[in-house]
Amino acid sequence: VLRRTICEEVGGIAVETVTEDAHTALKIHRRGYSTAYIALPQAAGLATESLSGHVGQRIRWARGMTQIFRIDNPLFGKGLSWAQRLCYLNAMLHFLYGLPRIIYLTAPLAYLFFGASVIHASASLIFAYALPHVFHANFTNSRVQGRFRYLFWNEVYEAVLAWYIFRPTLVALINPKLGSFNVTAKGGLIEKQYFDTEIARASMLLMAINFAGVAAGLWRLTFVDADNIATVWLNLAWTVYNLMILGACVAAANESRQVRSAHRVALEVPATLYFADGRSMRCTTSDFSTGGLALDLPTQVLADDGTPFEVALYRGNTEYRFPATVRFNSGQRLGLRFDPMTFAQERALGQCTTARADIWVARWGNHPRMAAHRVMARIAHISAIGFKDMFAHFLHAAAGKFRTPVPTTATRRDVKDTI
Repeated sequence: VLRRTICEEVGGIAVETVTEDAHTALKIHRRGYSTAYIALPQAAGLATESLSGHVGQRIRWARGMTQIFRIDNPLFGKGLSWAQRLCYLNAMLHFLYGLPRIIYLTAPLAYLFFGASVIHASASLIFAYALPHVFHANFTNSRVQGRFRYLFWNEVYEAVLAWYIFRPTLVALINPKLGSFNVTAKGGLIEKQYFDTEIARASMLLMAINFAGVAAGLWRLTFVDADNIATVWLNLAWTVYNLMILGACVAAANESRQVRSAHRVALEVPATLYFADGRSMRCTTSDFSTGGLALDLPTQVLADDGTPFEVALYRGNTEYRFPATVRFNSGQRLGLRFDPMTFAQERALGQCTTARADIWVARWGNHPRMAAHRVMARIAHISAIGFKDMFAHFLHAAAGKFRTPVPTTATRRDVKDTI
């Protein structure tokens, strides 16, 4: 949230880069104004429906932050404290993880294929010095951030995006004027489940190379000298870990159906159901969307699809009624679809549902801490699903190429007439 007068003082919303919000905030900080972080959700919005849409959104973010790094570098210029300079620098350099992540996913292959060591140390020294640091860093992150994010999932997230943000960030470093602004589409429908081979292509290529690395490592075990056996096993373990991460990346490319025209949010608040004959029944909402809601009833209601009702929701002590018809009825659970409303009713519906702060506060950091081994097991399970989905997709595609097409009625008639 930006104060309008201050925003106008710095020349309005920054348009020199494609991440206008961060660049505008940087300009405001350079003028000496302060900002405040409130650790409570202040707004809610839709996320992207597909992995390809999410990748496109992050490409824009990465390009924009790299553009700011080039044309308005926080390390230089006046107005920022050193804490602010380092904070902005960290936010900008974060999006340059594309190349390091790709190197991490391929580094052990140098030894497995060519016998070239990427770390000039023996396996025993790596176990003694590097692994304790890795464990300590991960467990520290888990301790600090455990209420909001799970361990190791950042590995999967960065691996999904690495190939796609590497190129735009490199281009922005060379020429920050290149690249265009595009708003990420949200709220679309996915009518059927599908495997997005286009977006998973980079992960599948890295996966194939790592599988070849495992085969090369097993072959290398048959002739390598005894002093280097531990090094081979270390690089094999690293490669297997990379395969697990890449399997989870591929699983993200299997898109599920999204056929709801409006996003549904869980919400349990008091409501009142009003019948056409004037009777009423106190009940509780189960979930809602801009198109309708579901009610949990104390007793069964006999109502066919299309039966009209009014449902009342509350904002404080004020009651608001909304016209609706039955969408489904399963005894003590009733699904309602809202009928056309006036503008005042639509505004009241928003105030009774999405504008309720308690909906989002209840979700803020509201997941239990999970032990590292359970997180790893979860990622391994999803990785296995990714492998299964990928192989199933290619088997189905291969079967479709060799399947003999069934003649249609018109085709059969043509064949019969020819005979």
